[in-house]
Formats: sequence, structure tokens, C-alpha cells
Amino acid sequence: MSGVRVLEVAQFTFTPAAGAVLADWGADVIKVEHAVTGDAQRGLQIGTGGIAQGSFQPLMEHPNRGKRSIGLVLENPAARQVLLELARDSDVFLTNFLPGARRRLGIEVEDLRLANPDIIYVRGSAHGPRGPEAGRGGYDSSIFWSRSGSAMGATPPDSPRVIDMPAGAYGDSMGGMTIAGGIAAALFARHRTGTPSVVDVSLLALGAWATALSVNNALLTGDVPPVPPLTSASANGFNPIIGNFRTSDNRWINLTMLQAGRYWADVCRHLDREDLIEDERFDSAEKLMARATEAGQLVAEAFAAKPYAYWLEKLQTLEGQWAPNNNAVEVGQDPQVRANQYIVPVVDAEGTERELVASPVQFDECAPTISRAPQFAEHTDDVLRELGRTEDEILQLKIDGAVT
Repeated sequence: MSGVRVLEVAQFTFTPAAGAVLADWGADVIKVEHAVTGDAQRGLQIGTGGIAQGSFQPLMEHPNRGKRSIGLVLENPAARQVLLELARDSDVFLTNFLPGARRRLGIEVEDLRLANPDIIYVRGSAHGPRGPEAGRGGYDSSIFWSRSGSAMGATPPDSPRVIDMPAGAYGDSMGGMTIAGGIAAALFARHRTGTPSVVDVSLLALGAWATALSVNNALLTGDVPPVPPLTSASANGFNPIIGNFRTSDNRWINLTMLQAGRYWADVCRHLDREDLIEDERFDSAEKLMARATEAGQLVAEAFAAKPYAYWLEKLQTLEGQWAPNNNAVEVGQDPQVRANQYIVPVVDAEGTERELVASPVQFDECAPTISRAPQFAEHTDDVLRELGRTEDEILQLKIDGAVT
């Protein structure tokens, strides 16, 4: 993406994360923040979102790495003129502002296309650009997770509460990657046809795509897909080596072997239950599937006899598909994650080396080289100088309250 300029008027994570991905890929991303308040996510103290060390706050670094920040009061005509000047030399305009705010600030498609007819206009939204709720906002926890079916798909019928998203910005991060892919396709299309696109990605569409198999089956049958109750055994009733199995120290091992007949004997050997291989109850694929619940209970009992660390070592030679149920610390230190450079270094504003999860696409087997997120309005003067503004003109814009 070297040579591509992205002009971003967006906040929080869903849409800014797309700018971060493009910056990882080499684009020049200029983040426009309100000249007084900045991105509303700066300093947000919700859940674990407020964790910070010095200037380094993952909640801001994750969706804003590699960008430059300029502070503009877009309600000010002088500031809006600066925005339009930036748009003239930009390939992409990226926003998640609601329709009313876009109209009020004069940053709708037609406004940007007057400044640059070739600009690709990209909208991240909660509910999509059409329909009665197009003007309503939303977050990934409400729209991606709850409204789009993931929450109920993850919540057992006997659960005392609805299951929450497993991590902050869970849908937002996937959404940013999706928007970045849409932008890449739009740039390719413009190169091939000369016509710029309007790109739309919503949390509602993203969430429906994430639960597409369940929704598609429901469209076919009219039935809600069943969710096993909390009180059920780890194994399901149709395949004894699919499920999460509790270890003696209350950790969990996941088995996902779709071909039960192929892997059953090897699983039994690794569980030190070779006797089950020739057991007449399970000595064919047909019998194994017919007695899946019974076989699954025996698998669960075997796992429950040893601790998590034992199974992590023991299962290294297992032929079938399995995985540890890692927590966040373990993901960050996972040897396979490290071997593939899915965690990358970044130097913060104080010069301290930190680490962040890399965006998931690699080119030519190379991890992205990333830089930190900008401090609030850090690059205002630099960007204005690139537009040809003199020091006196920059000072006057500050005096007029147009920029920070």
C-alpha cells in the first residue's frame, strides 16, 4: 500500500482498525481528530480498556498504529477547507460518523467527491446504509455479538446469563480487517476501471456473516440451532472426539476430529486406553458413532485424570486435530504465535519497546513492521506544512480555533 493515502474521520475501534491494517500494509493514514476532544476512545475507562503504561494504551494503539494525527474542528470553515485539501491528494476517505453528523459536517460522499472525484468513500456503520435504523449507532457487543446471533449461539439454555464477547473490540477487530479488504478491492477496481467505489461494511453484516452457517440452516429449516446445556458432558452425542475436555486441574483441552473412525485408535493410545481400540462397543466407525455419548464419557474421564501440562506434552504426537484452551497470557507467549511473528515489537512515545498483535495478513512470509499510534494531534503542523501552509498561516488557524 506504499503510495496510498487514507484520510480517516473515525473514532473508537471498528473503522479505525481498518486504517491500522492499511498502515501495517504501508499506507499513509492521516487520522483526523476533533481539535478539542480527540478520538472519544482516548482515555476511555471501561472494563480493561483503560489499561495503560505511560503513553502506551493498547485500546488506542491497536486500532491506530502507524497513523498520523491532525486535530481539526470540522465545524469551523477553515478546518473543513484543510480537510478538503487533504482529500484532494487522498485515495480513500474512511469514516464511521453517523449520517446526521456527516451531513452536518459536510463530509458525505458528494462533498468529498467535489474535492476529489476519484476518492474511494468508505463507511463503517452499525446497521448498514439503508433501512429504518441506518441512522442509529451501535457497538460490536450490541450489534455484532448480540443482534447478529453470536451471543445466543454461545449461550447454553441453562446458563444464568447471556455469554459476553470473549474479548474487548472482538467484532471491531474483525470488522477492521474486513473493511481493509474491501478497500483493497476498491483500489484494485479503480485501477482496472477508473471508477471509485463507495464501500460499506456494517457490524450487522459482519455478525451475520460470522454466524452464517447457523443462519443459513435456520433459513432452510425454520429451526433455531440447538446449544448444549451447561450440565451436558464435554463430548457431544454424535462424535466422541469433538468437544472440550476438562483436565484434573480445571483446564480444558479441545478435540476437533471430524473423522472419528480414522482417529479413534490414536486417541485411545494417547489417553493410555488402548483397551478401547478393540472394545466391541467401539470397534467400527458405525458402532463408535452410535455410542458416541458413551465413548465421549470415557474420553472425558481419561482427560480428567491428568493435569493440563501433562496433556500439552502428551498430545504433541497426536495425529488428529486438537488445541489447548489458551488464556490471553498464553496466547501472547504461544511458541507457534511467536514462530510466525504474530506478535510484533513497537516503540512507544517514551522510547520503550512494547509489543502488539500484528494484523493477520503477511506478504512474502514477512511480518509487518509497525510504529506506534500517534499522540493526540501530534502531526498537525507537519501535515499543514505538507499542504503548503506557512508558519504564520498555521498559527492563524490555531488562533481561529480551527486546528490543534
